Amino acid sequence: MLLVAATVFIYYTTWALITPFFPNDSPIQDFFPAREWAVRIPAFILVVGMSAVGAFFGSVAIKEGRKRRAKAAMKSA
Repeated sequence: MLLVAATVFIYYTTWALITPFFPNDSPIQDFFPAREWAVRIPAFILVVGMSAVGAFFGSVAIKEGRKRRAKAAMKSA
């Protein structure tokens, strides 16, 4: 897993930070997608990840609220 993370990091760093210094007709440019995807892909991953975290916190808050209401109902009954 660490090897995959290191490979992705090196690939992305090369793509986003080094390839802009090469001319567009360089053969190195053929190994990478268009540069606008260097921003779009991480932005999409960030939005999906934050949505997942928000959904998780929301579901936990709803479950805790139900537990508290059930506990309060048992206490008052």
